[in-house]
Amino acid sequence: MSEPLPGMGLFGPHTPVEPRPSSVVILYRRAHAGVEVFWVKRERALTFAGGFQAFPGGKLDPDDHDVPVQGAQGEEAALRSAAARELFEEAGVLVAEGARALSPQALEEGRAALLAGTVKWSEWLVRHTLCLRAEDLKPAGRWVTPPAIPVRFDTRFYLVELPEGAAASIIPGELTEGAWIRPEDGLSRWSDGTALLHPPAQHALQVLSEFTDEADARAKLCTPPYCPGYVAQRIEFQRGVRVVALETPTLPPATHTNAYVLGTGDLLIVDPGSSDVKQYAKLLSLVAGLKAEGARPVAVVLTHHHGDHVGGAFAVKERLGIPLWCHARTADRLDFPVERLLEDGEVLNLDGPLVQRWHVLHTPGHARGHVCLVDSRSKSAIVGDMVASVGSIVIDPPEGNMVDYLAQLKRLRDWPVTTLYPAHGSPVPDGPGKLNEYLRHRAQREALVLEAVPATGATLAEVVATAYADTPPILHPVAERSALASLEKLVAEGRVREDSFTWFRVGA
Repeated sequence: MSEPLPGMGLFGPHTPVEPRPSSVVILYRRAHAGVEVFWVKRERALTFAGGFQAFPGGKLDPDDHDVPVQGAQGEEAALRSAAARELFEEAGVLVAEGARALSPQALEEGRAALLAGTVKWSEWLVRHTLCLRAEDLKPAGRWVTPPAIPVRFDTRFYLVELPEGAAASIIPGELTEGAWIRPEDGLSRWSDGTALLHPPAQHALQVLSEFTDEADARAKLCTPPYCPGYVAQRIEFQRGVRVVALETPTLPPATHTNAYVLGTGDLLIVDPGSSDVKQYAKLLSLVAGLKAEGARPVAVVLTHHHGDHVGGAFAVKERLGIPLWCHARTADRLDFPVERLLEDGEVLNLDGPLVQRWHVLHTPGHARGHVCLVDSRSKSAIVGDMVASVGSIVIDPPEGNMVDYLAQLKRLRDWPVTTLYPAHGSPVPDGPGKLNEYLRHRAQREALVLEAVPATGATLAEVVATAYADTPPILHPVAERSALASLEKLVAEGRVREDSFTWFRVGA
């Protein structure tokens, strides 16, 4: 990912997608030492929140509008229907009047039929004389996905105590894990970086870790801090790793560049990439709130020099009165001063309630001065433009070098890393898996590039037309840059030769 290349044209401002209505159930039970909640882990390949811990839930189905709910009408009834249906499908817990009369076999068969789509929820409820009641699904907050995310939901949360005689379990598929857990243990895993949480789940665990009674819990669940208009202003997927998505003129489908605020006391601000004051003001607002709570900004850190990563760097450093740190090959491409040059292998120590030690890895390939930061404790990594979870990475010679890039992908994989925090898109929980995916993709594309080079020769445009036939023509200027990087690698390996901007297969 980088700035638009010559020939790409300009892209208009980002228009957020409309959030889809959905429902989530916070299922809890009273235990010996407080309460436990039933949380699930979403399959890593899912587009939304893949690999995250969450609670049972999902979007409204058209059929949910046909389900009567005692004590609710219209959308409120449909949302509760969706909540009850998702809880039954994902956790096997049926919250309905008459549910206790059903045998375990009937429940199992009904759940399987709903998941398979062979029966409608409304029809199944009528068949078994079941009635949904609003009082069984108590409102516990509303959250709307931030506008930067390409998949958005307007989600109503409901608090449900496990009914007597019911048992919760998952069926592997969209979910890979399901378990009862003490809220404080869930927060501990979030703090360690072994469980990724979106703000609603983090808030719910925090509230339930202090559970006294249901009414108090619901009141707190419905009034989360830093959440105007139901949209979270503090997004901290693991403790001490906060993200602020800033709108930037990047290559589609990416529309934003993630700025990260690292630390629980000392703070590093990574890649404040937007030059638009309205955008970097969001970042400054977050830092101001953290400063009011005792945190101390230490430095602005840049992963590399591309405009969508440095656009607001000078303004942010000046506003906060802190230095700028980056690699020497980034510094010599900037038009403002750098106070510290980062080197491969050094460690950035951040004091605070949770001490962090971020290892600096010089990872050239996308850019000569590109660096990644790897947390010594969780092995999570801030990876800039090494990978992206939306769009792809451009290797643009002469700044980009495919040999270096592939070597650094392998280095990150073998560090080893865990969660990857890219500049574009959502976190990647399975870091090694994503890095292997990139290595395989590059190998496959290289094979196509080599196949597109005949012994009689071909121009770069001709190579791209063949090797990138699956790519829309509007993106061919981008494809040409990565194709050139692959050709340079093949030339270095002696498999292709170049003469007067024409490439010839060697030994074909």
